[in-house]
Amino acid sequence: MNIRFEYLYRDSGNYKNWGSIVFSNPQNEKVEVLTERVRSCLIDHAFFVAAKAGVPDLHFDNFDEELDHGWHEFAFVEYTLESPNDTQGRNISQFLLDLKSAH
Repeated sequence: MNIRFEYLYRDSGNYKNWGSIVFSNPQNEKVEVLTERVRSCLIDHAFFVAAKAGVPDLHFDNFDEELDHGWHEFAFVEYTLESPNDTQGRNISQFLLDLKSAH
C-alpha cells in the first residue's frame, strides 16, 4: 500500500497551509515504523526545509522575511490507495534519504 506524507507550513500568525505527497512503499513498511524513521530525519523531530527535501514549498504569498521562517512541519504518514504523485518519482525510502540529507 502507498504512503501519504502529510506536512504543513505554519506562518508567524499561526496560519497553516497543508500539503501532502504520495509515495510508493515497495518494502511494505508499517506506518508506525515510517513515522519513527521520518521523525529521526527532522530538526527537533518535527521540522524540515521543503526545498531541501524536494517537496513543494507551502509558504503563503505574503511571506514576510522578518517574521516568517523557512521550516515546514511534519504532520503524519498514513496508508493510502491513491497513486504515487511525487514529481521526482521517489518511493518512501528514497524520500527518507533526501529528508535525512536535508537535515
